[in-house]
Amino acid sequence: MDRISGLPEELLVKILWFVPTKVAVSTSVLSKRWESIWKWVPKLELVDIWPELAVRDFMNKNLPLLRAPAIESFRFHTFSSLCTPEDIHKWLGDVVSSSIRELDLKYYAGEPAVLFPSSLYTSQTLETLKLDGCRILVDVPRTVSLPSLKTLLLGGVTYANEDTLRLLISYCPVLEDLTIELSASGDDNLKAIVVISPSLQRLTDGGSYSTSEYVIVTPSLKYFKVENYAVGFSYLVAHMPKVEDADIVVNEHLEEPFELITSVKRLSLCVLYNCGEEVNLICITMVLSSIIFNNLQHLKLCIRFDYWSKLLFRLLQDSPNLRVLSLHVDVERRFKEYETISWNENESSVPSCLLESLETFEFAEYRGSQEERDFVSFIVKNARRLKSSSITPCTREVTCSSSEGSND
Repeated sequence: MDRISGLPEELLVKILWFVPTKVAVSTSVLSKRWESIWKWVPKLELVDIWPELAVRDFMNKNLPLLRAPAIESFRFHTFSSLCTPEDIHKWLGDVVSSSIRELDLKYYAGEPAVLFPSSLYTSQTLETLKLDGCRILVDVPRTVSLPSLKTLLLGGVTYANEDTLRLLISYCPVLEDLTIELSASGDDNLKAIVVISPSLQRLTDGGSYSTSEYVIVTPSLKYFKVENYAVGFSYLVAHMPKVEDADIVVNEHLEEPFELITSVKRLSLCVLYNCGEEVNLICITMVLSSIIFNNLQHLKLCIRFDYWSKLLFRLLQDSPNLRVLSLHVDVERRFKEYETISWNENESSVPSCLLESLETFEFAEYRGSQEERDFVSFIVKNARRLKSSSITPCTREVTCSSSEGSND
């Protein structure tokens, strides 16, 4: 410890930057020299590690005593009402006025909701803003301006009105990474998700329970993730010519997302179980029949409904340059018995990716059903460029027992 104590003060401050605030404060008892070092650390991290009452006392007592010229990062996570909305409002006002660059607030305490100081919405230095909790109220004033904000996460927050989200995003001219997760209770006051941003490169929609409309105009987008839980969506989404990476989870309908991301190089697609499987399959094949994924190289497919091989065969036909296929099938046949597919093995009907480009094939949770055996046999027989393959057997007894037929 004596060797460390001999280091320059600037270096000691940098060392304390990498530890939680509780640990940094505890170093004050080491020696006279260490007594005030932590006060120069431009970071506060209070994440459910102290009793909330102690945190409240600490903040009220020590926040005014901090010596750092700027509090660059403030992370505060709490589930207790002992830290009141008035407390948090005051602390945020103090840290925002100190040239803050990163603010991460998670608050799930009781009523009333936390209101932010108006200075938060006009910060010239704020680069990362993460807000998580239904007790956080986002109420954007007319004077909003966040010229440096690049990362924005809104997790289950409550919006003052329907236009709040659109207004907030529109005043973030350099925004690159946006994550939106709506409240499961549906009391977030949003009927539509409106994202219009010429600078946005990453968009993550964590699912919607109450919203029924999407308006997305993001011409620079490179990564797109959507978890679609709602029925009857209305889409107004502009083409995304630069998307290279997409994660899509669909429960009911499979429509616009694919038409907008034809440039994708890596696609992770999870199609969940739906009781109207035959109708759903028809809709899926119709949607995909006119789409060609010329750039797709890596396909990860998770399917939880019957007749999955028909969908996969359609995707292979539409992905002429596919190199990696990772397949996860989680199906217990519930309706009709599997009808053996008469795969037409004429070279002209075999997907070109099997003949020319597929190098890696992975099959997880393999049960040995007739449909699975037919498909694996087709892949092995026709994938001429295959370099590696792996088939991992299902390990869940109840699910595996539903496999039809016997293993060859």
